[in-house]
Amino acid sequence: MKIGLGSDHGGYDLKEKIKSFLEEKGIEYVDFGTNSTESVDYPDFGKKVAEAVVKGDCDRGIVCCGTGIGISIAANKVRGIRCALCGDTYSAKMSREHNNANMLSLGARVVGIDLALEIVNAWINAEFQGERHERRVNKIGDIEKTYML
Repeated sequence: MKIGLGSDHGGYDLKEKIKSFLEEKGIEYVDFGTNSTESVDYPDFGKKVAEAVVKGDCDRGIVCCGTGIGISIAANKVRGIRCALCGDTYSAKMSREHNNANMLSLGARVVGIDLALEIVNAWINAEFQGERHERRVNKIGDIEKTYML
């Protein structure tokens, strides 16, 4: 599995912790930036990771900003992305199992480091359950086809 990572300045420190966590687990990643706590615009980094996931350069993506809200909204504008903003492990697990979320968003100013890493772990280890959920995920794709030109 290869994970794309991205953050703005508010999520930079958390992204760096996630990189260390992934290294410890032996999970490959690509860091799309930012590379410091200097102010940058979160849509730029949400888009970079989302594009890498859609193109197949990365299997999944994890993005961080101060709240996780803005960067998840930006990522979700890329057709084919289902980016889930999660603040607990149950939501992270369900986002994979039921919604086939291919990106995870975290709010660095909202969740602590330990909880964030537990969320990442739950999300990485969960797999899409398919079956009845497949029909629902396909309906999300139908909405994209209608409204995302």
